[in-house]
Amino acid sequence: MTAIESLRARIERIAGGRRRAKSALAFGVEALDERLPDGGLARGVLHEIAGGGRNGGDGPAAALFAAGIAARTKGKVLWCLSRPDLFAPALAQAGLSPDRVIYVEARDEKTVLACMEEGLAHGGPAVVVGEAARLSMTASRRLNLAAEKTGSIAICLRRWSRPNDAAEFGRPTAAATRWRISALPAAPLPVPGIGRARWRVELIRSRGGETVDLELEACDASGRLAFPADLSDRSAAPPVERANRRASA
Repeated sequence: MTAIESLRARIERIAGGRRRAKSALAFGVEALDERLPDGGLARGVLHEIAGGGRNGGDGPAAALFAAGIAARTKGKVLWCLSRPDLFAPALAQAGLSPDRVIYVEARDEKTVLACMEEGLAHGGPAVVVGEAARLSMTASRRLNLAAEKTGSIAICLRRWSRPNDAAEFGRPTAAATRWRISALPAAPLPVPGIGRARWRVELIRSRGGETVDLELEACDASGRLAFPADLSDRSAAPPVERANRRASA
């Protein structure tokens, strides 16, 4: 192979990685998709998701939001964690069936991030999820680079048990998007029973896109979000005023 051919092959590999990074997984909720630069959640990059409360009480909603994203992809999902408290049947209710998930229980968060990077570099899983309270800029860049090379979706699920750890979520990282998910009261039913859960979904950072703050029905059995029925007929519905501000790059 000549030097020119070698250079062309190298450029093609780089361009191929960039094309993979530009493909996206649409939410099917226009108010969300239109604020993401690729019309959905970009593949081949890192995303951050956390519960809205400082005491970790909204952690389950954040985990189910991540499960709903994974449910709408094809292929295996690698889920790395250091605390064995994940409830698989709940993930299944959000559309992520147990036979698609490979669980890796690590001894600490540092190992969780290392397992995430290894899974992303392998390229087999469509989605790699890792649970960690802390995420440094260096670690996030490594995860982002590994995801870019293979086109997998990387999700860092930020979990904490102490309020002080919640401050870590505000520190800069290389993630393309940052989400905050909070549980809201379910819609009342006309008969005794529990209605579909509702979440406050905040896209608080979107590189090259916009932020948004919505009230949505939680993921259904296919991993899809929806506007509550009492809001679905309101065209301007849900974004609050601050939803239109441009996110920092």
